[in-house]
Amino acid sequence: MTLSVWIWIAVGVILLFFLLPTMLMSGIIYTVLLVRTKPEKWDRSCSIPDDEEYMGMFQEGLAWNEKWKERKQAVSVVSDGLKLAGEYFDFGGKRAVIIVPGRMESLLYSYYFAEPYRQAGCNVLVIDNRAHGLSEGKVSSLGFREYRDLQVWSRMLSERFGNTQVVLHGICIGASASLFALTDKNAPDCLCGMVADGMYTTFCESFKNHMIEDKHPLFPFVAEVMLYIRLISHANVVTDGPVKRIRQLQKPILFIHSRADRFSLPEKAQQLFDACPAEKRLEWFEVGAHSRVRVNNPERYDRVIREFLCSPALSEPSAEAQTEPMMQ
Repeated sequence: MTLSVWIWIAVGVILLFFLLPTMLMSGIIYTVLLVRTKPEKWDRSCSIPDDEEYMGMFQEGLAWNEKWKERKQAVSVVSDGLKLAGEYFDFGGKRAVIIVPGRMESLLYSYYFAEPYRQAGCNVLVIDNRAHGLSEGKVSSLGFREYRDLQVWSRMLSERFGNTQVVLHGICIGASASLFALTDKNAPDCLCGMVADGMYTTFCESFKNHMIEDKHPLFPFVAEVMLYIRLISHANVVTDGPVKRIRQLQKPILFIHSRADRFSLPEKAQQLFDACPAEKRLEWFEVGAHSRVRVNNPERYDRVIREFLCSPALSEPSAEAQTEPMMQ
């Protein structure tokens, strides 16, 4: 046989015994992480019920909802042909927050983060992201489609409930989706700023850190899972994401980050902060795993958010007034 035939045989052997099995495994990983395969997946139950700290956050959120349930009404919107579910708490203000949870979480999880906004006089909208809770959809697109849902929700808050300003509070992937919503050319005028709790630079970077933490091999699974995301969600999560979009932000932002975060690394949060051209503040917390900053210091967490909401950058100054830069 000629050399070229042997080369093709070698390529076939590689495909059969290495590439195809790893692609199959990566497809399973992608499906587990980002595809809602049955209604019970990513429903409105606690996503980590065996974790005492996490369950404590969830239960505290449920207690908050019980306390203020008479202020609540179920709401829905249609975005990209999907019916999305939410709950609106009317506290009589003219400014509202949309709390945007991360992957696997429903609006029940978001109750836990609502109290500082209520204290600041904001109305509160908690939402089931597409493919979560009672919202329709099959695929989590890591903010690359969900940001359009946030824009639809924001217009609803303005047009139906008369909120003149809407702040986004995003946790992890929710922070990325919030940034996309604010920097998009079609962002509604009512969107006025955001709080980013544990925002990563790119999903690829965060995914690598999860794999390292769980002691899983990076090669070839990271590249293959990223390929599945590109093919199915049309999202480039390797080079696109907050690390790119943050440079386009013109609205004020509060970064909340833990120095103990092992998935959205502290040095990456500093990188995002340094690249941001907008009014900004970065508040470091020494303790708290990813998405668990508030549970380790709720008084300070809530105070920082109230200060952000009262900052000149989020006020509505007169024509003669001049805003001062936020703390950096």
